[in-house]
Amino acid sequence: MSIPGDVIEIRKDQIHYTLQVLDLPTSRLGAKLVDQYRKDTTSKEAFSNKELLKYAKDYYRKKGTGRPSKKDRRDLEDFTESISDD
Repeated sequence: MSIPGDVIEIRKDQIHYTLQVLDLPTSRLGAKLVDQYRKDTTSKEAFSNKELLKYAKDYYRKKGTGRPSKKDRRDLEDFTESISDD
C-alpha cells in the first residue's frame, strides 16, 4: 500500500515512468480523477528513448509486413531448392 509522498516506478511500453503519490482517495474513483492524486515525474529522456526504439524496429521490418503466407513459404522453398540443385 502506498502512502502520500511515495515514489512509484512503473515500466510500460519500454518506458520507465516515475510517479509520486500526492494523496489517497477515500473511495474508488474514475480514471479522469486519478491525476489529482499523483504527479508524473518521468524524465523527458525516457520518452526520447522510445522514439529511438521505434526507429530501430523499423530498420528490421516495415510495419504491416508480417510472416509469409503458406504459399509464399512454399514459393521460397521451391526457389531455394532450385538454387541448391544447380
